Amino acid sequence: MRHLLLTLLLTPLLHAQASAHPDWTTPLPPFQIADNLYYVGSRDLAAYLITTPQGDILINSNLSSSPPLIRHAVEQLGFHWSDIKILLIGHAHSDHAGGSAQILRETHAKYMVMDADVPTVQSGGATDLLYPKDRYPSAHVDRVLHDLDTVTLGGVILTAHKTPGHTPGCTTWTFTTHQHGVAKQVVIVGGATTIDYRLASTPGHPATTPTIAADFQHTFDILHALPCDIFLGAHGIYFDMLAKLARANPAHPEAVWDDPASYRAAIGHFEQAYLTTLHKQQAGGPPIRRVPHP
Repeated sequence: MRHLLLTLLLTPLLHAQASAHPDWTTPLPPFQIADNLYYVGSRDLAAYLITTPQGDILINSNLSSSPPLIRHAVEQLGFHWSDIKILLIGHAHSDHAGGSAQILRETHAKYMVMDADVPTVQSGGATDLLYPKDRYPSAHVDRVLHDLDTVTLGGVILTAHKTPGHTPGCTTWTFTTHQHGVAKQVVIVGGATTIDYRLASTPGHPATTPTIAADFQHTFDILHALPCDIFLGAHGIYFDMLAKLARANPAHPEAVWDDPASYRAAIGHFEQAYLTTLHKQQAGGPPIRRVPHP
């Protein structure tokens, strides 16, 4: 995971330009992670399908151009687009919520979003703290979620953990699935990077919000406490997805995702990157720009 920390700290970020991030729009063959959990995103923008006897749940709609890619992945797996009954997101940036309006229109799913991100998705990104120019089609929210609310469908229960900082309503999703009859705890991290936020107030440089640093620290406290067997996230690079796919055993490909150690390591690296930025800004330095985590 050392390369991830270096990426977080040292590489300049060009935000919200998909052309600068080809893995955001490059298709990836969909794959099964656990009994009822599938990856249906691109090579880096993650989307997850959770299937149940009463319909399916989709997490993340990605870019406004992403719905055809996600739909193709869902149908490649043999599932029906119209069976998606609930749409969730990890956070309200344009690369994770931009396709929501189209998906809702095509599937008639119910859209459920964490309270503090509702204004952003319903304004089409116009109220985003950092990127109000990264606009996308606005979408109506059917259910406003709050910290530790649950979303239930067909016997599957997901818990919405409010993990603010990356966005005010950034959401980490947890639930229990199975691999070959063995229960596994899934954690889907909504976002944990500080991007271009001003975390500390110094003369002439006010913090982005009065609580931004406390929000991030609260998030890391939550993430450290979560039990995790299967670690996933809003971007494939969060959990070394492509590298894990490359080393998966063809006889038991799902086993590569049962990796609690990588979760602990990643959260530690994300927190260290946050602390490095915070200390630099407290000393009067600028934000540290990052890629590819908007």
